[in-house]
Amino acid sequence: MEQIAENKCFGGLQRRYTHQSRSLNCLMHFSVFLPPQAEHGKVPVLYWLSGLTCSDENFVQKAGAQQFAARYGVAIVAPDTSPRGEGVPDDPDAAYDFGLGAGFYVNAIQQPWAGHYQMESYISEELPELINAHFPVDAEKSGLFGHSMGGHGALTLGLKYPQRFRSLSAFAPISSPMHCPWGEKALGNYLGDDRETWKQADSCELLQQHGQRAPKILVDQGSADAFLSEQLKPELLQAAATAGGADLTLRMQPGYDHSYFFIASFMEDHIRFHCEQLA
Repeated sequence: MEQIAENKCFGGLQRRYTHQSRSLNCLMHFSVFLPPQAEHGKVPVLYWLSGLTCSDENFVQKAGAQQFAARYGVAIVAPDTSPRGEGVPDDPDAAYDFGLGAGFYVNAIQQPWAGHYQMESYISEELPELINAHFPVDAEKSGLFGHSMGGHGALTLGLKYPQRFRSLSAFAPISSPMHCPWGEKALGNYLGDDRETWKQADSCELLQQHGQRAPKILVDQGSADAFLSEQLKPELLQAAATAGGADLTLRMQPGYDHSYFFIASFMEDHIRFHCEQLA
């Protein structure tokens, strides 16, 4: 693991690293913010999963999260959204919604994707093991949050690995990849044509199965989001949570869109929410 950048901010340290990933079979970047409280002992840690076309740097530069992470004493880890580099396949048409920058946080089983696109294993196993071994974080106090495709990733992985991630939240998540164009394209290519297989990568299916054992979940969604009705469909998430007995708070925020301005506006709420659950 090599450190490639460091900046002081809000009393803490923002660092960027690269390492050779065994899950993804390529070099991967991830960013870590350590609050000042980490100088005196282990702190809770939140993993942020970004959306389509993003890397780890979008969150670091646009979300405004560091000031709140420093205030509440929590580390934040932001990985990339897909494998990258020489030999990593991309969408044949170079579309933004599949391939590079669009790993969808699943383990691909179809070729040519299976050799690199193992994002579920990377986020749920490899990256936390690396972070726990090298940084002053409390592995028993870990949470997941994310945006859009990353909101889908946070919800699905949090529901599948509750022993690892104890708190969950999302901004404008893709609520049901099985029922939207982005998700159907990604799951069809990564997982194949069997829609039964897709259910393990769908937040709504998992909420109906495991909602009662899930932690409290906070979701914010902008009412002016251009992707609201076709891609995101928060009403499906609410219905699945109700059916599965999950404790979901879904907040529709009037006038907000899908941008990082929306994320930055409610970032403190989410970090405070996680710290309350992890306490």
